[in-house]
Amino acid sequence: MNRERALKGLLVLVGLLFVATVYPLTMFLWSEAALAMMLSLYVTLGIFLLIAARNPWANRSLIAFTAWSSLAHAAVMAVQALRDVNERGHLLGGGAGFVIIGVALIALAPGKQPVERVSAAGA
Repeated sequence: MNRERALKGLLVLVGLLFVATVYPLTMFLWSEAALAMMLSLYVTLGIFLLIAARNPWANRSLIAFTAWSSLAHAAVMAVQALRDVNERGHLLGGGAGFVIIGVALIALAPGKQPVERVSAAGA
């Protein structure tokens, strides 16, 4: 039960962090199209993570997507940090945050729910 409570708390925390990117989204909407598009996806994902916190088991695929896409995002940021010395600190710091989110979600992700077997005698 503690694992489920921790997962629900993590989903709410990450969901709120992602929804909070709505503010920078409005700031970059007219100037940096690629960044604004990426932030719009995170705002949407954040809303769905908040909904998923009610019943994490029913939203296993969303949780898995969030975890693995966060790790993929961190990998891209790490490669970009190698190329852009001026933004290295920002990219590595942000990448570390996405690694933490991804690993924590994978560690707490709900397992497969056991399937109840119906016996022939009971049917």
